[in-house]
This record gives sequence, C-alpha cells and structure tokens, in this order.
Amino acid sequence: MVDGTAKNTHLNLSKRITSCKKCPRLVQYLTEVSRNKVKRFRDSPYWGKPVPGFGDQDPQVLFIGLAPAAHGGNRTGRMFTGDHSGNWLIQALYDFGFANKPTSESCTDGLRLKNVFLTATTRCAPPKNKPTSIEIKSCYNFLEEEFRIMPRIKIVVALGRIAFQTALQHLSLTSNKKFIFRHGAIYKLQNGLVLLCSYHPSRQNTQTRRLTWGMWVEVFQTIKRELEPT
Repeated sequence: MVDGTAKNTHLNLSKRITSCKKCPRLVQYLTEVSRNKVKRFRDSPYWGKPVPGFGDQDPQVLFIGLAPAAHGGNRTGRMFTGDHSGNWLIQALYDFGFANKPTSESCTDGLRLKNVFLTATTRCAPPKNKPTSIEIKSCYNFLEEEFRIMPRIKIVVALGRIAFQTALQHLSLTSNKKFIFRHGAIYKLQNGLVLLCSYHPSRQNTQTRRLTWGMWVEVFQTIKRELEPT
C-alpha cells in the first residue's frame, strides 16, 4: 500500500526528471527525433523529454535498463513502452504475474505493474543508443532517489552491462572484481539485496538469439524463486 505522501514523492521526482535539461546533446537529439519522426510513427505525437520510471511505487523488484528507446519511451513517455524491448519485458511480466496485461503500447493503455518498478541508467534516449559517461553521471542522482523512496527493493535486475555497472555504483561495488556481468549471473549481497544480470531484450540481442525467449524466462523464474519466503 502506497500512501499519499509516497505518491507525492514519486510525482515530484517524475516532474524533476521530465524537466531536466542537464545534457545539451540529449536535449538537442530528443528535439530532432521528435521533429523528424520515422515513417511508421509520422502521425504520432512524441513525448520528446526525459522519461521517468514506471510501475508499482512500493516494489520488491527493480529493473534497470539502459535508456528509453528513441521511438519507444521517447515517443510514448513511458519506460519500455511502444518498442521491441517493451514487448519482451511486459509479456514476461504478465506471464509471471507482475503485470495485468501482456502489452505496453501507450500511457493510456491501462497497464499496471505489481511489485515491479522499471527505470533506466539514463532518462533520455541517446544518439545511437550510446550515452556518454558524463550523461550517465548526470542521471545517477535520480536512480539514487528511486532507491531511497522505495525501501522494500529486494531484487535488482540489470539489463545489460551498463545497467550492471550503474547498479554496482549505487552499491559501492565498482572496485570489487568478483562482480562480473554475464547473463544469468546472480549475486547475493550482505545487505540482503539480490543483483541479477540479464542481456537487454533489445532487438539486436533477440534477433541474433544472443538472448532467446527461454533464457529470458529463466531470468523471471529466478526472480520468482528469490521472492519466495525462506
């Protein structure tokens, strides 16, 4: 149960994220993408701003992606919505009881998540899907605040190597060489937090079968297992 104060805290954070203009390169890129739309979305309005996190506001599971997709979250205004990665993620969340429907198409589609919150290393879609180290650093305080206002987080799922490094930075573990990114790796930390690694469900990974649906399902089986009472 999330009370009014918590809802306001999330709302205030979302407002600060969407109004952020710290990174000139990203501001310019979002403007260009929103103006020069791809053909399949030429009649669609574009959000064209930083994208806040989305989901249950008092979750046990936090997914960290890389950044909103230029024609996904940057278009729809919601994380993992309107693109291939979102299709994979929301379908799996639905299959495992974390979502009320299997698709994520727009902010008005009625999608609700249970016990899961979706966020990203950077909140703006970057050119060629490659944020700079400075841009990643500029967004870091938003992730820190999400951890602070959602104290029940038990499992952090890092989607890709950059998200994994972002999680390690939050946990002050970047200098520990035993933490290595590989798909399916699971690290149980002394503070009780579980850090789980997965390839990002991007088209580049799924179409090349670097990430298969079976591998993806195993990630969610691990999540469900780790949430079981001991």
